[in-house]
Amino acid sequence: MEKTIYQTATKVDAFTLDIVKDSLIAIGEEMFYALARTSMSPIIYEVLDYASGLTDSKGQLLTQGNGVTGFIGMLSFMVRETLEKYNKNGDLKPGDIILINDPYGGGGSHLCDVGLVMPIFYDGELIAFSANKAHWTEVGGKDAGSMSTNSTEIYQEGLQFPCVKLYDQGVLNQSVVEIIAANVRFPDLSLGDMWAQVAALKTGERRVQELCEKYDKETVVNSINYLLDHGEQIALKSLKNLPKGTFEAVDYIDDDGIEKGPFKVQVKVEITDTEFICDFRGSHPQVTGSINCTLTGLISAVRTIYLAVTNPSQDVNDGSFRPLRVITDAGSIFNAVRPAPVSMYWESMLFGTDLVWKALAPLVPDRLSAGHFLSVCVAILGGKHQDTNEPFLIVEPSVGGWGGDREKDGASAQFCILDGETFNIPVEVCETRNGVLIDEYSLNTDGMGAGEFRGGYGVTRAYRSLTDNQYFTGSFGRHKYNIWGTNEGKEGSTNYFEFVKSNGETFGPYGKYNQFPLSKNDVTRLVTGSGGGYGNPLDRPIDKVIWDVKNEYITVEQAEKDYGVTFNPETLEVVGLSAERQQKGGE
Repeated sequence: MEKTIYQTATKVDAFTLDIVKDSLIAIGEEMFYALARTSMSPIIYEVLDYASGLTDSKGQLLTQGNGVTGFIGMLSFMVRETLEKYNKNGDLKPGDIILINDPYGGGGSHLCDVGLVMPIFYDGELIAFSANKAHWTEVGGKDAGSMSTNSTEIYQEGLQFPCVKLYDQGVLNQSVVEIIAANVRFPDLSLGDMWAQVAALKTGERRVQELCEKYDKETVVNSINYLLDHGEQIALKSLKNLPKGTFEAVDYIDDDGIEKGPFKVQVKVEITDTEFICDFRGSHPQVTGSINCTLTGLISAVRTIYLAVTNPSQDVNDGSFRPLRVITDAGSIFNAVRPAPVSMYWESMLFGTDLVWKALAPLVPDRLSAGHFLSVCVAILGGKHQDTNEPFLIVEPSVGGWGGDREKDGASAQFCILDGETFNIPVEVCETRNGVLIDEYSLNTDGMGAGEFRGGYGVTRAYRSLTDNQYFTGSFGRHKYNIWGTNEGKEGSTNYFEFVKSNGETFGPYGKYNQFPLSKNDVTRLVTGSGGGYGNPLDRPIDKVIWDVKNEYITVEQAEKDYGVTFNPETLEVVGLSAERQQKGGE
């Protein structure tokens, strides 16, 4: 556990420390908005599939503006890889910007998530880094969108940027730009997003330097140390309120798009007053297909659920993660090594989060609900626009159902935990920019996830192709195994997609498919699952069951089967209660 000794050259009062601390957090937020407002791709400015923030001179995260919670921690790993590569005095200079997306090192996710790192100097001294990571629409590779369910090595998935300088002392490396432009299918989008990332980094650099001008360098450095140590103190205080002991969970990943599966994964969580240890050893080895996760990705996934359990309102910095330890086997599905494919990495990364969630949900019901739909459920649909004949590419995540908890029903139509505060591309924007119509976007009221507090519902989203020779790639995890309930709550449902041809012929349901061919008026139909239920369904108040039936969230048959309430199917009046429900008190 790293401790900091404050510099003593300048005595700083607690009020100034707090003001500078909050200023650093505000800088991270400003960088976040600067990137969104200057980007070119809907997946950034609409979906918010990116993150930005600041680290100290050692790569310790200070503040992070997040769209995607799964990027928590990846910024600091990017900076640390930069420091390892450029480790001699003078290797890093003012004006340098480093380009990195190596999943096996600091990149941590997949090649589409491209990171930029910029050292920040003041009076010739390195004092901080600004960094961001954003999902580019394209980085090349064998398939449009640079994500494939049937890739077998990373070389098929796009360009790799192994921590190279995009700018050297403020001078652009034009050769790197030309290599990118020559290897991606939508260079205007990818390079436009790169320039937006550069603008956001320079915003961070300028604001930190202004902070040093206003309060002096020593005060800023002391505030940085204070911020990190304060984060650790809050985390340790939260740990003391958690149950102590060792808690375990096991689950199964469906398949990888090539191998049939299932792939067993497991965790052992040990909580003490000073440590939160997550041991994933014994999980399945890395697989042939592209669902492998790397160590940096796993650590970021665990950080997300760790924050949810300890203190979800806490400002994110590396001090708060000092009590956390993540252990796993090298070469496993959670810690893949080169050249394993990783373009659909979230399908295992999410299980890193969900296993800890599942192990601790019965112990901290005030923080953790029943299970949710557990997949990004990515949709990649491309082809030619019907009006312009120009190529288009839709790359977006899907929303689904979350689990019920001890106080309320689960949320409906929300993104998975690692997608965080992201959004769908609005229907109007999607139809304007792309060669599709959205035939349907509705709740998937399948009635699953029954409980005293039922699971929230997923959605049905249908794309109608308006031109021939379109294609669809999808990766929907939790396709074969239902979402778990807790405290006697019933399981939720699965995620899937299917294709309805213009002649009515249907193909599917599928959990993974690479480049399904589509013709004009074919419909791609996406369906995401309902969350797990919390509590015995027979304990659900009758007025809530009536409300669900009348609003068509559940059918009359489901009300009788799961909740023990019998309705007149024509008038929707309650006409009876099951013996089991009457034994529990009826109401």
